[in-house]
Amino acid sequence: MVLGGCVNAVLAAGFQGVGIGLVGVSFAFGLSVLSIAYSLGYISGAHLNPAVTIGLWAGERMQAKDILPYIIFQVLGAVAAAGVLYIIVTGNGSEIVGFAANGYGEHSPGGYSMTGAIVT
Repeated sequence: MVLGGCVNAVLAAGFQGVGIGLVGVSFAFGLSVLSIAYSLGYISGAHLNPAVTIGLWAGERMQAKDILPYIIFQVLGAVAAAGVLYIIVTGNGSEIVGFAANGYGEHSPGGYSMTGAIVT
């Protein structure tokens, strides 16, 4: 997920005139999920993030004792992928400013407040 989606958000979305934009980033994340689900879903159940794992537990498809190890390895995988992304992004000598961080207020593409984010 981090490599499939975030690489596109950080590298390909912002190029003027040729970037993939918000729709392209959305497709990148969606195709990443689809690819992982079809290629590895039968092996691992496609536990891509803690939300999936907790959802499978809530649907009684996994036991509570298995949740913590899954989440630990999901976070470790995301951190490793972020490290790979960092190496790729800094490969041309450029500085990282924000690293595709998003948030609220001035850090939100639409300038939305924290209240708007919470309500959403």
